[in-house]
Amino acid sequence: MSTPGFPPSTLDSIGTPIWITDLATADPNHILHVACGIEPAEALEVLGAKPGLIQSCTLPDSKPGEWTSLPCAALGIEPGTSAALLAGRIGEWTFVYDDSGFTCDDADTKALSDNGRTAATSVYTINADAHLTYAVDGEQVEWVNVDDLVLHEDLPGMPAELRAAFEAAGNVPLEEFEPGEADGCIVMRAACALAGLALTLDDIRRVPLLVVPLG
Repeated sequence: MSTPGFPPSTLDSIGTPIWITDLATADPNHILHVACGIEPAEALEVLGAKPGLIQSCTLPDSKPGEWTSLPCAALGIEPGTSAALLAGRIGEWTFVYDDSGFTCDDADTKALSDNGRTAATSVYTINADAHLTYAVDGEQVEWVNVDDLVLHEDLPGMPAELRAAFEAAGNVPLEEFEPGEADGCIVMRAACALAGLALTLDDIRRVPLLVVPLG
């Protein structure tokens, strides 16, 4: 199974959206939130950011080291001292990238989807645990754990919008995979496909960005 929603230039060698790889640290423990119909600053506040700490952001050209994310570098903070949240908007969808997995709470996804909105949160941990939460109008509709995901069995039962996102995400099978077994990066691709974020870091740099320390 290919990745029909993602040209090769938009994925790294293991199938992670390349703009996320370019933001992340080595061995990342990170989260991507996407929500339709909410402004980036409001999304950051929903996730716990203090309004007075939110600032406009121009991402540095490169990371100072493999354990410093680009959002952390933009804030000038040392690795491990604070999470950094980076937010922007592409069309109707806002994204928030959490470089440290600090906002790992299904309640956050539901809050992002309040007032008739749609939201999804993709989590990938340092232990390669991966899952996605999908919520509509303040209610969780679907929770997808990659370890339990069998594509040909589970996709037909998903809500149409989420199913289309997983179909666009496709699969990057490894040699030891069983037929239909999903790769760990599929939830990051699905969240990006849902929000129209099959992009490169250069694309992300072209939109107004906000950054804030958290934790």
